[in-house]
Amino acid sequence: MENNLCVVLHAKGDLRLEERPIPEPGPNDVLLRMHSVGICGSDVHYWQHGRIADFVVKQPMVLGHEAAGRVVKVGSAVKHLNVGDRVAVEPGVPREMDDFLKSGRYNLSPTIFFCATPPDDGNLCRYYKHCANFCYKLPDNVTFEEGALIEPLSVGIHACRRAGVTLGTTVLICGSGPIGLVCLLVAKAMGASVVVITDLSSERLKMAQQVGADFPLLVTREDSAQDVAQRVAGRLGNQPHVTIECTGAESSIQTAIYATRSGGVVVLVGLGAEMASVPLVNAAVREVDIRGVFRYCNTWPMAIAMLASGKVNVKPLVTHRFPLEEATQAFETTRQGHGVKVMLKCDQSDQTP
Repeated sequence: MENNLCVVLHAKGDLRLEERPIPEPGPNDVLLRMHSVGICGSDVHYWQHGRIADFVVKQPMVLGHEAAGRVVKVGSAVKHLNVGDRVAVEPGVPREMDDFLKSGRYNLSPTIFFCATPPDDGNLCRYYKHCANFCYKLPDNVTFEEGALIEPLSVGIHACRRAGVTLGTTVLICGSGPIGLVCLLVAKAMGASVVVITDLSSERLKMAQQVGADFPLLVTREDSAQDVAQRVAGRLGNQPHVTIECTGAESSIQTAIYATRSGGVVVLVGLGAEMASVPLVNAAVREVDIRGVFRYCNTWPMAIAMLASGKVNVKPLVTHRFPLEEATQAFETTRQGHGVKVMLKCDQSDQTP
């Protein structure tokens, strides 16, 4: 085996490429040779700010949590995976059998392990050890990059499930970044009839249109929340049943509430300031449900089925690729907001998608 090059964040603004020992898998783990790892906004946020809310980088941490690779070593107790299997990695692994795990909502477990969330290391490296139960075998017609994109896609699946998107639902999505786009792909696959998507950037809206948005809506920072809500209703001919808010911006959360039809659902995916002024009474008297989203749970099998069947095409989302050695450049590209998804290629002998 070659070296284990890792992308390590030491402190705010201090990103380094360094060698680490190749880990040894425990009885329930597999050792993976990483292939494709996407860069997420949260990775960049940790790099730029050294923290997200209460999660603070206090010791060096390997970044990366959108990942797929190949099994090179199997723990003694692992039954369902073999050396050579191509797998997608679910980054959140519960550490204990608490009430949340028992009820199937393990993403809410306070002690969960999560890749690249302090103090847990991520998988932006050549070799990575992970709990085998949270590695999912990829069918032959699903690429490593699609496998890595299951992580953001899972946010879309979880959000659409929480929203109750189904055949004939009309949907507003606020924000056309990577998460807005996966919410759009999933909403369409789950049967949404019409999707309106908003953004400040016409470039991003172009991409949204390419992947299936019915009505891209360009907004400006000056627009009032009520005005945008009216424009949405104008485009749809009615208010949407469901709004999925992917920006975290206060004005956008306000728009989401005003825009959603009475009896509908607003799902908050984007994370902004801890406190936000929102028209809560407006939502209350119109019975608009406001639901939060934290990561995802039980989404990988569904995502793999969607990709394998061709119901969802995430391939257009990958706009940039860098070898692992050029990680700093890749992070800079993401920070500047170029393209949609930047993918790092960790296997020197295989740089294919």
